[in-house]
Amino acid sequence: MAPRVVIIGGGPAGVRAAQALVQAGLRPTVIDEGRRDGGQIYRRQPEGFSRSYETLYGTEAERAASLHQSFDALKSKLDYLPETLVWNISANAVHMVSGTRYRTLAFDALIICSGATDRLMPVKGWHQAGTYSLGGAQVALKSQGCGIGSRIVMMGSGPLLYLVSAQYVKAGAQIAAVLDTSTFMQRMAALPHLLAIPAALKKGVALTRVLSKARVPVYRGVQPVEIKGSPQTGVSGVQVALPGGKRIEFACDAVALGYHLRPETQLADLAGCHFTFDDDAQQWLPQIDNDGRSSIKGVYLAGDGARVRGADAAERSGRLAALAVMHDHGMQAAGTKDMEGLRAELARFSRFAAGLREAFPWPAKFAASLPDETIVCRCEAITAGELRRVVRETGAQEANRAKAFSRVGMGRCQGRYCGHAGAEVIAAAACVPLSSVGRLRGQAPVKPLPVALTEEVAQ
Repeated sequence: MAPRVVIIGGGPAGVRAAQALVQAGLRPTVIDEGRRDGGQIYRRQPEGFSRSYETLYGTEAERAASLHQSFDALKSKLDYLPETLVWNISANAVHMVSGTRYRTLAFDALIICSGATDRLMPVKGWHQAGTYSLGGAQVALKSQGCGIGSRIVMMGSGPLLYLVSAQYVKAGAQIAAVLDTSTFMQRMAALPHLLAIPAALKKGVALTRVLSKARVPVYRGVQPVEIKGSPQTGVSGVQVALPGGKRIEFACDAVALGYHLRPETQLADLAGCHFTFDDDAQQWLPQIDNDGRSSIKGVYLAGDGARVRGADAAERSGRLAALAVMHDHGMQAAGTKDMEGLRAELARFSRFAAGLREAFPWPAKFAASLPDETIVCRCEAITAGELRRVVRETGAQEANRAKAFSRVGMGRCQGRYCGHAGAEVIAAAACVPLSSVGRLRGQAPVKPLPVALTEEVAQ
Protein backbone atom coordinates (compact mmCIF):
# COMPACT_ATOMS: atom_id res chain seq x y z
CA MET A 1 0.00 0.00 0.00
CA ALA A 2 1.11 3.55 -0.69
CA PRO A 3 2.30 5.32 2.47
CA ARG A 4 0.08 7.97 4.03
CA VAL A 5 2.28 11.09 3.95
CA VAL A 6 1.40 14.25 5.85
CA ILE A 7 3.25 17.52 5.27
CA ILE A 8 3.02 20.33 7.82
CA GLY A 9 3.62 23.72 6.22
CA GLY A 10 2.81 25.29 2.85
CA GLY A 11 6.04 27.26 2.40
CA PRO A 12 8.94 26.54 0.02
CA ALA A 13 9.91 23.24 1.70
CA GLY A 14 6.34 21.98 2.00
CA VAL A 15 5.42 22.82 -1.60
CA ARG A 16 8.47 21.11 -3.09
CA ALA A 17 7.99 18.07 -0.85
CA ALA A 18 4.38 17.78 -2.02
CA GLN A 19 5.44 18.22 -5.64
CA ALA A 20 7.96 15.35 -5.42
CA LEU A 21 5.38 13.04 -3.83
CA VAL A 22 2.69 13.86 -6.39
CA GLN A 23 5.15 13.26 -9.23
CA ALA A 24 5.67 9.77 -7.79
CA GLY A 25 1.94 9.06 -7.83
CA LEU A 26 1.21 9.69 -4.14
CA ARG A 27 -1.55 11.89 -2.74
CA PRO A 28 -0.12 13.67 0.33
CA THR A 29 -2.00 15.84 2.80
CA VAL A 30 -0.64 19.37 3.25
CA ILE A 31 -1.64 21.11 6.48
CA ASP A 32 -1.09 24.86 6.42
CA GLU A 33 -1.69 27.30 9.27
CA GLY A 34 -1.88 30.14 6.74
CA ARG A 35 -4.90 31.15 4.73
CA ARG A 36 -2.96 30.55 1.51
CA ASP A 37 0.22 28.75 0.54
CA GLY A 38 3.64 30.40 0.26
CA GLY A 39 4.87 30.39 3.84
CA GLN A 40 6.33 33.54 5.34
CA ILE A 41 8.82 34.62 2.69
CA TYR A 42 6.42 33.98 -0.20
CA ARG A 43 3.26 34.78 1.74
CA ARG A 44 0.46 35.37 -0.73
CA GLN A 45 -1.71 38.45 -0.59
CA PRO A 46 -5.40 37.92 0.17
CA GLU A 47 -7.85 37.15 -2.62
CA GLY A 48 -8.86 40.36 -4.37
CA PHE A 49 -5.57 42.18 -3.72
CA SER A 50 -3.74 43.15 -6.91
CA ARG A 51 -0.20 44.23 -5.99
CA SER A 52 2.38 42.94 -8.45
CA TYR A 53 4.92 40.22 -7.65
CA GLU A 54 7.72 42.73 -8.19
CA THR A 55 6.20 45.08 -5.61
CA LEU A 56 5.52 42.33 -3.07
CA TYR A 57 8.66 40.21 -3.36
CA GLY A 58 11.30 42.38 -5.06
CA THR A 59 14.31 40.26 -6.05
CA GLU A 60 12.38 37.12 -5.08
CA ALA A 61 9.42 37.82 -7.41
CA GLU A 62 10.30 35.12 -9.96
CA ARG A 63 10.79 32.44 -7.32
CA ALA A 64 7.59 33.42 -5.52
CA ALA A 65 5.59 33.20 -8.75
CA SER A 66 7.12 29.81 -9.57
CA LEU A 67 6.29 28.40 -6.14
CA HIS A 68 2.71 29.68 -6.22
CA GLN A 69 2.12 28.37 -9.74
CA SER A 70 3.57 24.98 -8.79
CA PHE A 71 1.23 24.63 -5.83
CA ASP A 72 -1.81 25.80 -7.79
CA ALA A 73 -1.10 23.00 -10.27
CA LEU A 74 -0.90 20.46 -7.44
CA LYS A 75 -4.09 21.27 -5.56
CA SER A 76 -6.28 18.75 -7.35
CA LYS A 77 -3.74 16.00 -6.66
CA LEU A 78 -3.39 16.43 -2.91
CA ASP A 79 -5.47 17.17 0.16
CA TYR A 80 -4.89 20.78 1.21
CA LEU A 81 -6.01 21.94 4.67
CA PRO A 82 -5.42 25.72 4.98
CA GLU A 83 -6.08 27.73 8.15
CA THR A 84 -5.43 24.57 10.14
CA LEU A 85 -3.24 24.47 13.24
CA VAL A 86 -1.32 21.33 14.18
CA TRP A 87 -1.29 21.69 17.95
CA ASN A 88 0.13 18.31 18.95
CA ILE A 89 1.82 15.21 17.53
CA SER A 90 1.52 11.74 19.00
CA ALA A 91 2.72 8.35 17.75
CA ASN A 92 1.90 8.25 14.02
CA ALA A 93 -0.83 10.91 14.25
CA VAL A 94 -1.17 14.68 14.12
CA HIS A 95 -3.79 16.57 16.10
CA MET A 96 -5.16 19.65 14.41
CA VAL A 97 -7.87 22.23 14.67
CA SER A 98 -9.54 24.46 12.09
CA GLY A 99 -11.92 27.02 13.51
CA THR A 100 -13.68 25.01 16.20
CA ARG A 101 -13.33 21.66 14.43
CA TYR A 102 -10.90 19.16 15.98
CA ARG A 103 -9.43 16.32 13.96
CA THR A 104 -6.80 13.59 14.25
CA LEU A 105 -4.97 12.40 11.14
CA ALA A 106 -2.84 9.24 11.06
CA PHE A 107 0.34 9.05 9.00
CA ASP A 108 3.01 6.62 7.91
CA ALA A 109 5.45 9.45 7.20
CA LEU A 110 5.39 13.02 8.49
CA ILE A 111 7.40 15.85 6.90
CA ILE A 112 7.53 18.86 9.22
CA CYS A 113 8.20 22.08 7.30
CA SER A 114 7.40 24.49 10.13
CA GLY A 115 9.59 27.37 8.96
CA ALA A 116 11.35 29.90 11.12
CA THR A 117 10.49 32.77 13.44
CA ASP A 118 12.33 35.93 14.43
CA ARG A 119 15.24 35.58 16.81
CA LEU A 120 14.91 38.46 19.24
CA MET A 121 17.09 40.15 21.83
CA PRO A 122 15.15 42.43 24.20
CA VAL A 123 15.90 46.12 24.50
CA LYS A 124 14.60 48.45 27.18
CA GLY A 125 11.14 49.64 26.11
CA TRP A 126 10.47 46.96 23.50
CA HIS A 127 7.14 46.25 25.19
CA GLN A 128 5.81 49.64 23.99
CA ALA A 129 2.91 49.50 21.54
CA GLY A 130 4.32 49.96 18.06
CA THR A 131 7.22 47.52 18.49
CA TYR A 132 7.06 44.59 16.08
CA SER A 133 9.35 41.82 14.99
CA LEU A 134 10.75 42.14 11.47
CA GLY A 135 8.67 39.13 10.48
CA GLY A 136 5.55 40.74 11.91
CA ALA A 137 6.24 43.91 9.95
CA GLN A 138 6.58 41.81 6.81
CA VAL A 139 3.27 40.02 7.46
CA ALA A 140 1.48 43.36 7.78
CA LEU A 141 2.86 44.48 4.43
CA LYS A 142 2.12 41.25 2.54
CA SER A 143 -1.13 40.10 4.11
CA GLN A 144 -2.81 43.37 5.08
CA GLY A 145 -1.24 45.67 2.52
CA CYS A 146 -0.25 48.21 5.17
CA GLY A 147 2.80 49.39 7.09
CA ILE A 148 3.31 49.25 10.85
CA GLY A 149 3.66 53.01 11.19
CA SER A 150 4.11 56.32 9.39
CA ARG A 151 7.78 56.76 10.39
CA ILE A 152 9.61 53.50 11.08
CA VAL A 153 12.96 52.42 12.51
CA MET A 154 14.30 49.01 11.47
CA MET A 155 16.73 47.60 14.05
CA GLY A 156 18.71 44.42 14.57
CA SER A 157 20.88 42.46 12.17
CA GLY A 158 20.75 39.87 9.42
CA PRO A 159 19.45 39.64 5.84
CA LEU A 160 15.83 40.03 6.98
CA LEU A 161 16.64 43.50 8.33
CA TYR A 162 17.59 44.68 4.84
CA LEU A 163 14.92 42.69 3.02
CA VAL A 164 12.04 44.12 5.07
CA SER A 165 13.53 47.61 4.94
CA ALA A 166 13.76 47.47 1.14
CA GLN A 167 10.23 46.09 0.86
CA TYR A 168 8.90 48.96 2.97
CA VAL A 169 10.80 51.50 0.87
CA LYS A 170 9.30 50.05 -2.32
CA ALA A 171 5.84 50.23 -0.72
CA GLY A 172 6.33 53.96 -0.14
CA ALA A 173 6.90 53.86 3.62
CA GLN A 174 9.09 56.39 5.42
CA ILE A 175 12.09 54.67 7.04
CA ALA A 176 13.70 56.90 9.66
CA ALA A 177 16.81 54.69 9.93
CA VAL A 178 18.17 51.17 9.60
CA LEU A 179 20.19 50.35 12.73
CA ASP A 180 22.46 47.31 12.36
CA THR A 181 24.36 45.84 15.32
CA SER A 182 26.87 44.11 13.02
CA THR A 183 29.89 45.84 11.52
CA PHE A 184 31.32 46.22 8.04
CA MET A 185 34.48 44.35 9.08
CA GLN A 186 32.42 41.36 10.22
CA ARG A 187 30.93 41.19 6.74
CA MET A 188 34.31 41.36 5.09
CA ALA A 189 35.59 38.53 7.30
CA ALA A 190 32.60 36.40 6.27
CA LEU A 191 33.09 37.00 2.54
CA PRO A 192 34.79 33.65 1.75
CA HIS A 193 31.75 31.75 3.10
CA LEU A 194 29.28 34.14 1.46
CA LEU A 195 30.85 33.52 -1.95
CA ALA A 196 29.49 29.95 -1.74
CA ILE A 197 26.23 31.35 -3.20
CA PRO A 198 27.20 34.36 -5.38
CA ALA A 199 23.59 34.93 -6.51
CA ALA A 200 22.39 35.30 -2.92
CA LEU A 201 25.24 37.68 -2.15
CA LYS A 202 24.30 39.73 -5.20
CA LYS A 203 20.69 39.98 -3.98
CA GLY A 204 21.92 41.26 -0.62
CA VAL A 205 23.94 43.96 -2.31
CA ALA A 206 20.88 44.92 -4.36
CA LEU A 207 18.86 45.43 -1.16
CA THR A 208 21.43 47.86 0.22
CA ARG A 209 21.30 49.78 -3.06
CA VAL A 210 17.53 50.17 -2.69
CA LEU A 211 18.09 51.82 0.69
CA SER A 212 20.93 53.98 -0.61
CA LYS A 213 18.86 55.19 -3.56
CA ALA A 214 16.02 56.11 -1.19
CA ARG A 215 18.54 57.93 1.04
CA VAL A 216 17.65 55.85 4.08
CA PRO A 217 20.32 56.39 6.76
CA VAL A 218 22.05 53.11 7.70
CA TYR A 219 24.14 52.86 10.88
CA ARG A 220 26.32 49.80 11.57
CA GLY A 221 27.92 48.56 14.76
CA VAL A 222 25.26 50.16 16.98
CA GLN A 223 24.17 49.00 20.42
CA PRO A 224 20.45 49.40 21.17
CA VAL A 225 19.86 51.46 24.31
CA GLU A 226 16.13 52.10 24.57
CA ILE A 227 12.87 52.25 22.68
CA LYS A 228 11.25 55.43 23.97
CA GLY A 229 7.51 55.83 24.44
CA SER A 230 4.61 55.69 26.88
CA PRO A 231 1.60 53.46 27.60
CA GLN A 232 -0.68 56.18 26.28
CA THR A 233 1.02 56.94 22.96
CA GLY A 234 3.25 53.92 22.29
CA VAL A 235 6.63 54.23 20.58
CA SER A 236 8.02 57.73 20.14
CA GLY A 237 11.70 57.08 19.35
CA VAL A 238 14.74 54.81 19.44
CA GLN A 239 18.06 55.51 21.12
CA VAL A 240 21.26 53.66 20.24
CA ALA A 241 24.96 53.99 21.01
CA LEU A 242 27.25 54.38 18.01
CA PRO A 243 30.58 52.48 17.84
CA GLY A 244 32.45 55.36 19.47
CA GLY A 245 29.99 55.51 22.38
CA LYS A 246 28.03 58.55 21.26
CA ARG A 247 24.28 58.18 21.74
CA ILE A 248 21.85 59.17 19.02
CA GLU A 249 18.05 59.16 18.96
CA PHE A 250 15.60 58.74 16.07
CA ALA A 251 11.99 59.91 16.27
CA CYS A 252 9.50 57.30 15.06
CA ASP A 253 6.09 55.80 15.79
CA ALA A 254 7.01 52.17 15.06
CA VAL A 255 10.00 49.85 15.37
CA ALA A 256 10.70 46.53 13.62
CA LEU A 257 13.22 44.41 15.51
CA GLY A 258 15.04 41.15 14.83
CA TYR A 259 18.36 39.28 14.70
CA HIS A 260 18.17 36.83 11.81
CA LEU A 261 15.87 33.82 12.31
CA ARG A 262 15.51 30.71 14.46
CA PRO A 263 13.92 27.39 13.49
CA GLU A 264 10.37 26.83 14.71
CA THR A 265 11.04 23.52 16.47
CA GLN A 266 8.11 23.00 18.84
CA LEU A 267 6.40 20.42 16.63
CA ALA A 268 9.65 18.48 16.25
CA ASP A 269 9.92 18.55 20.04
CA LEU A 270 6.37 17.22 20.46
CA ALA A 271 7.14 14.47 17.95
CA GLY A 272 9.92 13.33 20.30
CA CYS A 273 12.86 14.31 18.11
CA HIS A 274 16.29 14.44 19.74
CA PHE A 275 17.97 17.87 19.97
CA THR A 276 21.65 18.82 20.10
CA PHE A 277 23.32 22.13 20.88
CA ASP A 278 24.87 23.82 17.83
CA ASP A 279 27.92 25.79 18.94
CA ASP A 280 28.05 27.83 15.74
CA ALA A 281 24.40 28.89 15.83
CA GLN A 282 24.35 29.03 19.63
CA GLN A 283 21.00 27.30 19.83
CA TRP A 284 19.41 23.86 20.24
CA LEU A 285 18.51 22.22 16.93
CA PRO A 286 16.72 18.96 16.12
CA GLN A 287 19.02 16.16 15.03
CA ILE A 288 18.71 15.25 11.32
CA ASP A 289 20.72 13.31 8.78
CA ASN A 290 21.73 14.65 5.37
CA ASP A 291 18.31 13.83 3.90
CA GLY A 292 16.15 15.26 6.70
CA ARG A 293 15.44 12.10 8.71
CA SER A 294 14.95 12.89 12.38
CA SER A 295 15.78 10.62 15.31
CA ILE A 296 12.16 9.35 15.22
CA LYS A 297 11.32 6.79 12.55
CA GLY A 298 8.82 8.18 10.06
CA VAL A 299 9.38 11.84 11.02
CA TYR A 300 11.33 14.06 8.60
CA LEU A 301 12.32 17.70 8.99
CA ALA A 302 12.87 20.13 6.13
CA GLY A 303 13.32 23.83 5.45
CA ASP A 304 14.11 26.55 7.95
CA GLY A 305 12.27 24.59 10.65
CA ALA A 306 15.28 22.28 10.73
CA ARG A 307 18.16 24.55 9.66
CA VAL A 308 17.91 28.22 8.68
CA ARG A 309 19.50 28.32 5.24
CA GLY A 310 17.02 30.43 3.26
CA ALA A 311 14.14 29.82 0.87
CA ASP A 312 16.24 28.36 -1.95
CA ALA A 313 17.71 25.76 0.39
CA ALA A 314 14.27 25.08 1.86
CA GLU A 315 12.92 24.11 -1.56
CA ARG A 316 15.75 21.65 -2.03
CA SER A 317 15.52 20.18 1.47
CA GLY A 318 11.75 19.72 1.06
CA ARG A 319 12.24 17.74 -2.14
CA LEU A 320 15.09 15.76 -0.56
CA ALA A 321 12.97 14.83 2.47
CA ALA A 322 10.16 13.63 0.19
CA LEU A 323 12.61 11.49 -1.79
CA ALA A 324 13.90 10.07 1.50
CA VAL A 325 10.34 9.13 2.46
CA MET A 326 9.90 7.25 -0.81
CA HIS A 327 13.29 5.57 -0.49
CA ASP A 328 12.46 4.42 3.05
CA HIS A 329 9.17 2.93 1.84
CA GLY A 330 10.81 0.98 -0.95
CA MET A 331 9.60 3.21 -3.77
CA GLN A 332 11.92 3.61 -6.75
CA ALA A 333 10.51 7.00 -7.61
CA ALA A 334 11.70 9.15 -10.45
CA GLY A 335 14.06 11.71 -9.02
CA THR A 336 15.71 9.55 -6.36
CA LYS A 337 18.87 9.70 -8.46
CA ASP A 338 18.89 13.45 -7.74
CA MET A 339 19.41 12.94 -4.00
CA GLU A 340 23.20 13.19 -4.12
CA GLY A 341 23.00 16.42 -6.12
CA LEU A 342 20.52 17.90 -3.66
CA ARG A 343 22.82 17.02 -0.76
CA ALA A 344 25.72 18.78 -2.48
CA GLU A 345 23.65 21.88 -3.12
CA LEU A 346 22.48 21.98 0.50
CA ALA A 347 26.10 21.74 1.65
CA ARG A 348 26.81 24.95 -0.30
CA PHE A 349 23.85 26.66 1.32
CA SER A 350 25.12 25.52 4.72
CA ARG A 351 28.45 27.22 4.02
CA PHE A 352 26.61 30.38 3.01
CA ALA A 353 24.51 30.22 6.20
CA ALA A 354 27.73 29.97 8.21
CA GLY A 355 28.88 33.13 6.47
CA LEU A 356 25.66 34.92 7.39
CA ARG A 357 26.15 33.98 11.06
CA GLU A 358 29.65 35.42 10.89
CA ALA A 359 28.57 38.56 9.04
CA PHE A 360 25.49 39.19 11.22
CA PRO A 361 26.29 37.61 14.60
CA TRP A 362 23.71 36.99 17.31
CA PRO A 363 24.44 39.75 19.91
CA ALA A 364 24.75 37.47 22.95
CA LYS A 365 26.88 40.08 24.74
CA PHE A 366 23.88 42.43 24.99
CA ALA A 367 22.08 40.10 27.42
CA ALA A 368 24.54 40.72 30.26
CA SER A 369 24.19 44.50 29.93
CA LEU A 370 20.39 44.68 29.81
CA PRO A 371 19.10 47.00 32.56
CA ASP A 372 17.25 45.11 35.30
CA GLU A 373 13.98 46.85 34.40
CA THR A 374 14.07 45.56 30.82
CA ILE A 375 11.20 43.18 30.14
CA VAL A 376 12.49 39.89 28.72
CA CYS A 377 9.22 37.92 28.57
CA ARG A 378 6.56 40.22 27.17
CA CYS A 379 3.72 37.72 27.68
CA GLU A 380 4.31 37.50 31.45
CA ALA A 381 6.11 40.87 31.93
CA ILE A 382 9.19 39.18 33.44
CA THR A 383 12.19 41.48 33.66
CA ALA A 384 15.90 40.78 33.32
CA GLY A 385 16.25 41.72 36.99
CA GLU A 386 13.69 39.09 38.02
CA LEU A 387 15.53 36.41 36.05
CA ARG A 388 18.81 37.41 37.68
CA ARG A 389 17.16 37.30 41.10
CA VAL A 390 15.90 33.79 40.43
CA VAL A 391 19.41 32.66 39.48
CA ARG A 392 20.93 34.39 42.52
CA GLU A 393 18.41 33.36 45.17
CA THR A 394 17.23 29.92 44.01
CA GLY A 395 20.29 28.71 42.15
CA ALA A 396 18.20 28.00 39.03
CA GLN A 397 20.65 27.69 36.16
CA GLU A 398 18.51 25.56 33.83
CA ALA A 399 15.86 27.09 31.58
CA ASN A 400 12.87 25.03 32.75
CA ARG A 401 13.76 25.43 36.41
CA ALA A 402 14.07 29.19 35.96
CA LYS A 403 10.71 29.08 34.16
CA ALA A 404 9.10 27.37 37.16
CA PHE A 405 10.36 30.06 39.55
CA SER A 406 9.81 33.11 37.34
CA ARG A 407 7.11 32.18 34.74
CA VAL A 408 9.43 33.24 31.88
CA GLY A 409 8.20 31.46 28.75
CA MET A 410 4.82 30.49 30.24
CA GLY A 411 2.82 32.92 28.12
CA ARG A 412 1.01 32.66 24.83
CA CYS A 413 4.16 32.34 22.73
CA GLN A 414 5.62 29.59 24.99
CA GLY A 415 9.07 31.12 24.77
CA ARG A 416 9.23 31.60 21.00
CA TYR A 417 10.28 35.21 21.46
CA CYS A 418 11.91 35.24 24.90
CA GLY A 419 13.42 31.75 25.13
CA HIS A 420 16.77 32.47 23.50
CA ALA A 421 17.34 35.82 25.18
CA GLY A 422 16.14 34.48 28.53
CA ALA A 423 18.69 31.67 28.31
CA GLU A 424 21.41 34.23 27.58
CA VAL A 425 20.43 36.28 30.64
CA ILE A 426 20.50 33.15 32.81
CA ALA A 427 23.87 32.04 31.44
CA ALA A 428 25.41 35.47 32.01
CA ALA A 429 23.99 35.75 35.54
CA ALA A 430 25.11 32.23 36.49
CA CYS A 431 28.49 32.51 34.69
CA VAL A 432 27.86 29.21 32.88
CA PRO A 433 27.98 28.23 29.17
CA LEU A 434 24.77 28.78 27.24
CA SER A 435 24.61 25.07 26.37
CA SER A 436 24.29 24.15 30.05
CA VAL A 437 21.15 26.29 30.43
CA GLY A 438 19.26 23.93 28.14
CA ARG A 439 16.06 24.79 26.30
CA LEU A 440 12.42 25.28 27.18
CA ARG A 441 10.50 22.06 26.63
CA GLY A 442 7.67 22.14 24.11
CA GLN A 443 4.14 21.77 25.45
CA ALA A 444 0.86 21.00 23.72
CA PRO A 445 -1.07 22.88 22.58
CA VAL A 446 1.64 24.86 20.79
CA LYS A 447 -0.78 27.76 20.44
CA PRO A 448 -4.05 28.63 22.22
CA LEU A 449 -7.13 26.65 21.16
CA PRO A 450 -10.84 27.57 21.25
CA VAL A 451 -12.54 26.49 24.46
CA ALA A 452 -15.32 24.71 22.56
CA LEU A 453 -14.10 22.14 20.03
CA THR A 454 -16.16 19.70 17.98
CA GLU A 455 -14.38 16.47 17.13
CA GLU A 456 -14.54 15.15 13.59
CA VAL A 457 -14.31 11.46 12.75
CA ALA A 458 -10.69 10.34 13.08
CA GLN A 459 -8.93 9.02 9.99
